[in-house]
Amino acid sequence: MPGWLKVLLIIAIVVVLLVVGVVGAGIFWWSRNKDAVVGRLKEVATEGKDFGSKTDNKGCVDETMTRYKREPGFTSGISNGIFLRTCLDASKPTPGFCEGVPGKTEFIKTGKWRVEQCMNQDLENDQYCQQLFQQVQEYCYKRRSSE
Repeated sequence: MPGWLKVLLIIAIVVVLLVVGVVGAGIFWWSRNKDAVVGRLKEVATEGKDFGSKTDNKGCVDETMTRYKREPGFTSGISNGIFLRTCLDASKPTPGFCEGVPGKTEFIKTGKWRVEQCMNQDLENDQYCQQLFQQVQEYCYKRRSSE
């Protein structure tokens, strides 16, 4: 067996072992933490619904941005995205809220719009901010579809 083939096989085995290790660690972590994670996400969804019942669409976005700026990052982006979505669904309509929000298939407009929204929030360098505005986009798409 040529030497290059041995090296290639060793590299392939190491990669497979690393992948198995990462997947195993992920499964182990999830099995130990899933109840806490699911419970927290349900709690956030309830907070969003409760807050939304007392405000309008803009109030939901404002509150979400305040919460996210206090604790930015990946997990905060996920929980605040859930908060925002449940808040928007429960909130009163803000006149003109969905004007200028691009449709889900308008990819170039979507990118520009999300970047602009993050800039307006002084979060232009935050890599998770745009995902929050995906919730606004989906809310507006659903609202347009039901009209």
